[in-house]
Order: sequence, then structure tokens, then C-alpha cells
Amino acid sequence: MAKKIDRPLHPPGRDIRCIVSVGMLTEGWDCNTVTHIVGLRPFMSQLLCEQVVGRGLRRSSYEVGPDGMLTEEVAKVFGVPFEVIPFKESPQGPAPPPPKRHHVFALPARATYEINFPRVEGYRQAIRNRVTIDWSAVTTLHLDPLKIPPEVEMKATLPNNRGRYSLSGPGKIESVDLNPYRSQFRVQELVFELAGVLTRDYAAQPSCQAPAHVLFPQIARLVERYLREKVVPVPPADIRDVFLSPYYGWVIERLVAAVMPDVSQGEAPEVPRYETSRGPGSTAEVDFWTSRDVREVMKSHVNLVVADTRQWEQSAAYILDTHPKVDAFVKNAGLGFAIPYLHNGQPHDYEPDFIVRLKGEKPIHLILETKGFDPLEEVKAQAAKRWVDAVNADGNYNVWIYDVAKNPSEIRQCIEKAMTKQERYSPPS
Repeated sequence: MAKKIDRPLHPPGRDIRCIVSVGMLTEGWDCNTVTHIVGLRPFMSQLLCEQVVGRGLRRSSYEVGPDGMLTEEVAKVFGVPFEVIPFKESPQGPAPPPPKRHHVFALPARATYEINFPRVEGYRQAIRNRVTIDWSAVTTLHLDPLKIPPEVEMKATLPNNRGRYSLSGPGKIESVDLNPYRSQFRVQELVFELAGVLTRDYAAQPSCQAPAHVLFPQIARLVERYLREKVVPVPPADIRDVFLSPYYGWVIERLVAAVMPDVSQGEAPEVPRYETSRGPGSTAEVDFWTSRDVREVMKSHVNLVVADTRQWEQSAAYILDTHPKVDAFVKNAGLGFAIPYLHNGQPHDYEPDFIVRLKGEKPIHLILETKGFDPLEEVKAQAAKRWVDAVNADGNYNVWIYDVAKNPSEIRQCIEKAMTKQERYSPPS
């Protein structure tokens, strides 16, 4: 700037009073006249906070005062969550005692209760001709205006005497909604667009043998039925809002997880893709410390059940530990058992609460979830159903079943249902 306006280069930046840095001034900044630092974006680590605050710690003068000490210099910092900045505080008494820690580990003497599980990182499909959807397991999508409003009222942005914007001030109220946008599209256009995206994805898979002109009509019918039966627009929302984000991405994610080879038409079932960097998981690998509430149990290879709730998981552990049809169980804490799923374009891991091995002629593993309200309950349940079907189709890890108990009293019912479903989920001979 000094060169551009033809001014002396010394001192450089003499007329600059404020700098906005996207890089947070983490490096390459040596200015000793900083008086204020304002953090305007999230900090992902304490190290960034330390670096940014350090930009205001350089002294502008090192001259010693009459008292033989350096003069006081202050830099004010706002919006930087720097935890190590010293501050004056009144005495609060002695520090509280550290929380009690418990060692959770697998007991060698209980090796008969060991539970093994596969580590699934994805799925493989070999579509030759036909695809289908298990409609009983597909997640419903609600177009909820309470979360994403499709219409708003606006007025000229004139603040009132308190500096706030209001609809009661002067000017005309304008109602803005999505009707002009919706009028440009038809539902059939949405069906064709979604089906086209899915067809390209499936046809590009190396294991897919079906050509695009065979897949597209089938996927289009599945998409049309999904929009008709599984997408619920809550007024004033409209089905055509699916054209917009994030609804469009959510529909794609749910359909990708739902479209499967049609086994009833001779297609090979979907099978899991196991992790190659490590083998199957086991309760023998559990060994960690925790300060959470724990409970001793007997029918578990692991000595303690680590509870994430105040009462539910403790009650569930008692029921499982005393049920006559439970051969062994383990709480999924430090175990590393996870079910992959996709949400908002990002891969996630769903970690159910318990793995239960039931007694029977063939080993039955029940993946048991105990929870109350969860906004992603249906998404996780669909991912668990897909995991179970794929592992059972592979047949190398016996029989697996998934169920949810919304109350500890329902756990016994989940066990009874799992016992009656044994033949249905038996692996192929």
C-alpha cells in the first residue's frame, strides 16, 4: 500500500488501524502495536488460541521506568477461549478430590463369556438385473417447517429505539415463500432427477452388471414410491421442497442405504466389506479406565458395565445378567463395536448399547439399544438393519438380530422376539 500511494515505506502500515485475518494470524505476524484481538470464528484447538493471543503479547517499548521496571502494557482479547490466561480470583477453598476411577477389563476366568463381532466398514453389491427396497425398514423423512421454515415475513431493516429489528415499525410487511420457486417444477421432474443420480452411482460400481437403461426404470419407480409414502411434508411445506438442500441430500442418503439387490429375483444378497487393517473384534480386547458409574455383573467377559445413564442401562444390565435365556452379554464401552451410516454427507459410527448372546442350538447375537428420544433413531435403525442383513447373508458370524427397548421393561420382550426369529435370520447352509 505504501508503494501504491507513493508514501514513505517507514513506518510500514502506519495508517492501518484494523486487520481482518481469515488465517487467524497464526504465523508471519510481528507487530508490537496490537491493542485489541477479537475472535470472530470458531477455534478448533487451544494451540490456535495460544498463537492468536500471542500476537498481542509483544511489547511496544522495552524502556525501564523510574522504578527500575518495565511499564505496564495491556492488550484486550475478546472471543478467544484461551484457558491459560491468568486472572485474579477469590479463594474457593481446597480443590475437590479427583473422581473415583474404575479399571474395566476382560477377566480371563470368564473366557466362556467371550463375544466376537465383525468389524464392518462398508458393503458390497453385485447387481445383475433387479433391485428392490425393504419398505418396512426405510426411514421416513419429515419436511418440518419448525426446523426449516419455507416462508417468512420481512420488513425494511429499520431498527427501533432499542436497536432491534421489528415488524411493528413503519413500512410494508413482505411475505416471502417458496411458491414462485415451486411453480417452476413438477414432482415428476424430481423423480427423474433423483433416479438419474442414483442410476449413475449404481451403474458406475465395478460390481454392477446391469446397464443404466435397465436400472433407471426400476429406480424411478422406487423413488416415486418413496416420495409418495415416506416423505411427509408438514404444511406449509411442499413435496417439491425436496429439490432444495438439505432435503435433497437426505433423500439421496436414505435411498442409497435402502436400494438393494432383489434376492427374490435371483440376485446375490448384499454382503459386508470387513476391515482389512484389523481382524474381528472381541471382548478380550477391553481394557480401560473410567470415572463413570459402573456395575458389577457375572454373565459378561468384562468385569464391569459402564453406564452412560442414571438408571436405564443399570436396569438393563441387571435384567440381562439374570435372564435365563441370556448366555453372555457385554456393554459396548471401550469395545469398538460400531455400525457405519451416512448423515448430512458425512460418515458416522452408530454404537449400540449392548451385544447379547442368547442360548439356543445356534448362537444368536442380539444387538440391543436402550434409549428414549433420538432424532436420528430411524436413520440408525435402518443402518443397523442393513448391517444385520449383510452379516447374516455372509454367514460367517452366526445369527445377528437388532432391536430397540425404549424402556427397561421391554428388554424381556426383545429377548423373546429374538428367540422366535432365530429360524428367519439363520444363515444359509
